[in-house]
Parts: sequence; C-alpha cells; structure tokens
Amino acid sequence: MTIHPIESRYGREEVRKIFDDETKLQRMLDVEAALARAHAKVGNIPKEAAEEITKKANTKYVKLSRVREIEAKINHDVMAMVEALSEQCGNAGKYIHLGATSNDIQDTALALQLKEFMVFLRRDLEDLKNIILKQAKRHKTTITIGRTHGQHAVPTTYGLKFAIYAAEIQRHIERINECYKRIIVGQLTGAVGTQAALGEKGMEIQNYMMGDLNLKSVMVSNQIIQRDRHAEFLLILALIAETLNKICIEIRNLQRTEIGEVFEYFGKEQVGSSTMPHKMNPIYAERICGLSRVIKANAIASLDNIPLWHERDLTNSSCERIIIPESCILIDYILNLSVELIKNLIFDYNAIERNLKLTKGRIMAEAIMLSLIHISEPT
Repeated sequence: MTIHPIESRYGREEVRKIFDDETKLQRMLDVEAALARAHAKVGNIPKEAAEEITKKANTKYVKLSRVREIEAKINHDVMAMVEALSEQCGNAGKYIHLGATSNDIQDTALALQLKEFMVFLRRDLEDLKNIILKQAKRHKTTITIGRTHGQHAVPTTYGLKFAIYAAEIQRHIERINECYKRIIVGQLTGAVGTQAALGEKGMEIQNYMMGDLNLKSVMVSNQIIQRDRHAEFLLILALIAETLNKICIEIRNLQRTEIGEVFEYFGKEQVGSSTMPHKMNPIYAERICGLSRVIKANAIASLDNIPLWHERDLTNSSCERIIIPESCILIDYILNLSVELIKNLIFDYNAIERNLKLTKGRIMAEAIMLSLIHISEPT
C-alpha cells in the first residue's frame, strides 16, 4: 500500500532509493563502522573488534525488520540500530557507538545521503541548462512580441527568453557548488558538542572518521550540526523550483488559446480532458508549477529548524524526516520533467507572426519616438 504520491507517482526510483529506510540504515551503519575504525586507529579498541564491526555493519546482517522490532520496544531509532548491530558482533559489540551521540550518527549519515543526491542534482541542472541553450541557439532569430504588464511591448526573440533561463540555471549551479562545502559535513562531537566522552583524542578520532567517510568535519557544533546549513540547501532547492515555476508559467501562458505560440508536446493517445475531447492541456508545466509549491513550503519549514532549545531539542527531527527527502526527490523529478518539456516544445510560427501584427504597427512606437527625438536635435 502506498500513501505518499512520491512512492508511486512522482520521483525517480534511483533518487527515491537514496532516501529510503534501507539506505538510511546502511548509511548509519557505515558511520558506526567508520567510528570503530577511527577508535582502533588511535588505540582505543582492538583492531579485530573494528574489523568485526565493519564486517557486520551491513544490512545483510542488520535487518531493517529487526531494527524496527527493537525500536518498537525502546522507542529510539538509533539505539535500535546499535542494538541490532551489537547482536551480530559478539564481544566486539561493546565497542559500537563508543563516545558518540545519536546525531553524530544521524547527521553524518544524512551528509552521506545528500552527497550521493548531489551527483544527481548537479547532473540534472547541467542537462536542463544544455537543453535550454539549444533552444536559445535554435530560436535566436525567432522574433516574437514582447509583453510587459501583460500588454504588447516591443519585439524580442525566443532566443533571448531561453538565454535568460539558461543564465539563471547557471546561477543555481554556482549556488549548489558553493553550498556543497557547508552541507556535506559530518560530526563526532558527543552529547553537547564538547567531545567529553572521547577524551584527549576526540578531534583526532573525528578527523580519522570523516576522512574515512570522505566528508569534511564540522568546525564546531553542539549536539547537532547546525541547521542553517540544511536551511540554506533547501532554500536553494526552492530557488531552483521557482525558476522552473517561472519558465512553466510562461509556457502555460503562451499555450493559451488566444495566444497559441508555444505548446507542450501532446502524444497521439494522450487525453486532455475527460469531458472535452478537443483540450490539449499543459499538464507537465502545471505539474511542475504545483510541485514547486511543496518545495518552497518545505524551505520555509526548514527555517524554523534553525532555532532549537539550548544545545538542541527534537523539533527539527520529525520535520526533517519529511522535508529533506521530499524536497530532494521532487526537485530531481521536476528538473527531469522540465528537460523533457523544453526539449519537445512545439512552436506555432503563424501564431507568432499573427501576434506580432496584432496592433497594426503600434508596437514600433518607441522606434518612431527615438527617430523624432534624433531629428529634432539642434545641429
């Protein structure tokens, strides 16, 4: 049984998998294994114990069903994972989670998930920019009526429209690249950020652990990695979504019957309406616009995760379990949908020419005005 449309309708399987419960469990196990190896490296635990923990820190041994069974009894998801792993590790189990707090594991595991997602996000943005640039080149001499305030202005080109979109996507690529170093970080700082349970080698253990996981260490934290980082990331996703919203609003307006210049591709067997057979609705553009609202709303929620009580509370946790996977899966989905939409746009050149002539030349009033000013200048 599925409930959320992401499970069956929106989102790509390869991206959904990054955030599913099985992968999340594996990433937490990866972090626990790296922690054990770091302890062994500084001599805190036997090397053999770290090797056993590393071997068993895998969902082949630590079953999601068993973790859920334990969690149902103790009401703590991270400790349920620790207990399930300990069951598989024999005497080495006593060294699992040594000196760590729950969010050392969860936040670092989330960084691993986001790092994997970033590969898809960057590729999506590059693909979209490239397809927009192709349209810009293809239509650099396709003259159309410009519109300001919804009224006919002076002519422009479709090439310029697409060039503006491509430049905006490039800015998003730069934003994501800049944000990367702040969001792809892990921590091992303990209960309130002091590393007290780790002793004198706390910083050394953290650096070994993060180097093993190919992550950067936080500079400073309390019990959690500070949520301004995650809010920034979700706000950038919202900016990307709003760019797609903007592009698709333009397409939807240009497809209106009374304008009719640009259209979504409409399949031979596609149905536009259950009651009006003539309809060819811009459903993909409308879907992108609709889902952009969810991503924007999630970004707003992320801002409320920044101010937590003292060294932390749990109010961010339940919220983030929803908004981070949801936003990532949906932005990937609408980026890929936008690529297909823009690649397959259909242009009605007769309608473009008709609309250019609609005001019978009044759109050239600016050129006449400038000519008159030039003529009237004193010699």
